[in-house]
Amino acid sequence: MGYLKKKFRNIKKFPTWIYWLPAHLLELAIHTIYRLEVIDPNDHIGHAEGSVSVTWHNRLLFFPVAIPGYARKRTMAVVSASRDGQYIADFISVLGLKSLRGSSSRGGAKAQLAAVHAIRDGYNVSFTPDGPRGPIYVMKKGPIQLASLTGAGVIPITINASRYWSVKSWDKFQLPKPFCKLTLILGDKIFVPPDLDDAGIEEYRQKVEAALLAMTVDRENMQSKS
Repeated sequence: MGYLKKKFRNIKKFPTWIYWLPAHLLELAIHTIYRLEVIDPNDHIGHAEGSVSVTWHNRLLFFPVAIPGYARKRTMAVVSASRDGQYIADFISVLGLKSLRGSSSRGGAKAQLAAVHAIRDGYNVSFTPDGPRGPIYVMKKGPIQLASLTGAGVIPITINASRYWSVKSWDKFQLPKPFCKLTLILGDKIFVPPDLDDAGIEEYRQKVEAALLAMTVDRENMQSKS
């Protein structure tokens, strides 16, 4: 078993077709065995071009399929340049999402430059701001830097499950239980001033983090953030 596990971990990239079935089963599940509610008072889903969005790392399982297909085509997700990031990038590509490879710990400068071009081309650039290694629910400054560079607003987005299991990982990754309610919430866009200094970046980092936390329902992990 240890040998097989090691062999599996040495595979840096699987054929994309491998992801087709699980991706489309996930897409089917969100419309059959789950109850999905979308709260989007500003119609960001329909008009999110040239924006930055942030979603916590532990909400990623159903996040891609909760967004309609036409909106996915206008979205680029910032994904870690690691091997696991390659798996994620290939998986979401089956669902119509493009990816930018890089993170705060690896390839960040390259990813930020690509993100600037994506924003200017009218894409929504999506971050998991506490990834790739945490700590949980602590936002990094990358999304704010990008918004300040480009003039794009930041949209906090979360997806809350009424019942779920938590994986034993740094982010307590959530696996919604069958037949539970999933609520996708898109908050008010927060506009970030241009050319912010370090103090300004930190001020808006805290502001966006607070807005995202206010939308987040997590019965196990939120007490430590209050």
